[in-house]
Amino acid sequence: MATEHIRRRLAAILAADVVGYSRLMERDETATHTALTARWKEVLDPLVEQHQGRVFKRTGDGVFVEFGSAVNAVECAAALQGAMDAANEDMPEDRAIVLRVGVNLGDIMVDDSDLFGDGVNIAARLEMLADPGGVAISDSVYQHVHGRVGIDFVDSGLHEVKNIERPVHIWTWSPNGRTEATARIVVEAPPPLPAKPSIAVLPFDNMSGDPEQGYFADGITEDIITDLSKVSGLFVIARNSSFAYKGQAPDIRKVSRELGVRYVLEGSVRRAANRIRINAQMIDGTTGGHLWAERYDRGIEDIFAVQDEVTRTIVSALKVTLTPSEETRREGRAKVDPEAYDLLVRSRETMLQLSAQASREARGMLERVVAIDPNLAAAYARLSIITFAEYVNQWNEATPENLTQAMQLAHKAIELDDTEPQAHISLAIALTWMRRLEEAESSAERAVALDPNSGDAYTSLGNIRDFQGRHEDAVALYTRAHRLDPQFDMSLHFLGRALLTLGRFDEAEIAFRRRLTLAPRSDMTRFYLACLYGRTGRHEEARRYWQETLEVNPNFSVGHLKQILPYRDPDTLDRLVEGLREAGISV
Repeated sequence: MATEHIRRRLAAILAADVVGYSRLMERDETATHTALTARWKEVLDPLVEQHQGRVFKRTGDGVFVEFGSAVNAVECAAALQGAMDAANEDMPEDRAIVLRVGVNLGDIMVDDSDLFGDGVNIAARLEMLADPGGVAISDSVYQHVHGRVGIDFVDSGLHEVKNIERPVHIWTWSPNGRTEATARIVVEAPPPLPAKPSIAVLPFDNMSGDPEQGYFADGITEDIITDLSKVSGLFVIARNSSFAYKGQAPDIRKVSRELGVRYVLEGSVRRAANRIRINAQMIDGTTGGHLWAERYDRGIEDIFAVQDEVTRTIVSALKVTLTPSEETRREGRAKVDPEAYDLLVRSRETMLQLSAQASREARGMLERVVAIDPNLAAAYARLSIITFAEYVNQWNEATPENLTQAMQLAHKAIELDDTEPQAHISLAIALTWMRRLEEAESSAERAVALDPNSGDAYTSLGNIRDFQGRHEDAVALYTRAHRLDPQFDMSLHFLGRALLTLGRFDEAEIAFRRRLTLAPRSDMTRFYLACLYGRTGRHEEARRYWQETLEVNPNFSVGHLKQILPYRDPDTLDRLVEGLREAGISV
């Protein structure tokens, strides 16, 4: 059968978007729509025609334009920003229509009058990195226009952008002559291999014939990661970062380089009724060579024993010796009720949706697990986390009593199995927010001892040290958490917060901006960036990020933060918020 030929061509793509469009529309929807329509007609369209471009897509507050020449695209971008600035002269600052513009040169796919592909996607990402009223261009554009246009672009370095695999080298120009070149996001060099044998476990493929069984294959993968991470002689990449490769067929050597591990485990899970078949193989990521492959065919009730077998096989292959306490913890792995295990796995998948409804559903599953097997410590530990999450996010009519309940559930998990790391993490979190920091510290240290590869454990201990005022210690712990779990965005957020508190502004900014590439809708990271820019005299940027904080979360409250963040020194947050006041922001 003949396949449809995809038309491609090289083009320069200009992407433009209105800064603070939601705020403008909320203030006066009709006036904003009328003004923007007039700008497109009176300013944009004539300039596009003058520079031989073609508008191929409008997005309400944005526009995409195709050019056959990179020079024409950049000259149009600069002229557009100049004309928009002139048109804003007689408007109040809070009603001005300001654009960010990005320009990229790349391969695009043609579908009738519309265009698609990386060439378009990267232009859209560049626009988000431009200053208000400014222009950001890719390096491919810069190489074509350098010396040919009267615009002085500043090298703003390599940036990680969402859904684009490779880092993008950008150049920026700002109308006031100040760009964010000093705020570049430097792409980390591939991390060096640890001294210990190091491994990442990729998400196992679901071979059950039922796509809805994908959660079960994910659960098996997560349990194997958890089991391996308890071995002190190994360095194990955490779940969040391994699962960044889900649904892909990545080059194992590329995974090895990106995660900084030598070995990669991959496999598949086939489930039929209450039986499972697991195929697993371990690959040396530095060479691509296969080290071993094994098949496990058991009943679900023996799943913990299967996981133990996988771990022991890996430990043996890598010539790692279990400590006496690790050996003891592995003796006599109990059977598990198939329904209870299934619910335990599904609850974990549901919890990751991070919503009030998902919280209620996961709680119901775990309460059913407890009814089936009241001695399963992991169920109580997860119930504790859910109870805490409901308090922090104010879901499901949560009250401060949630913290006491979370603490009690964690204690119950520890009573059933003192070697369950998640139980100690759960207890540490509850105690932290109850401002019982010394007790929390003891619990977090116990979690680290039980699971020396747990990014969550290091993050929890880092938070305690940060709230105690031991910010340098916190930085080291957050850095360790990030190495173990480079896709876990919260470790970057907390790292930035600790660095900001220490006055290490350049490093804090890099951490916060990295976090925004992973969690672009974060109100908290924008808030801390606004504080940082206020402290460093970049007041216009401080005001912009504060406005974006309120756009993401209209209910954001500094007063609420002061009430709940358990800093031992209550003035810590005040010193950060002073940056907002220096930028003229009233909070």
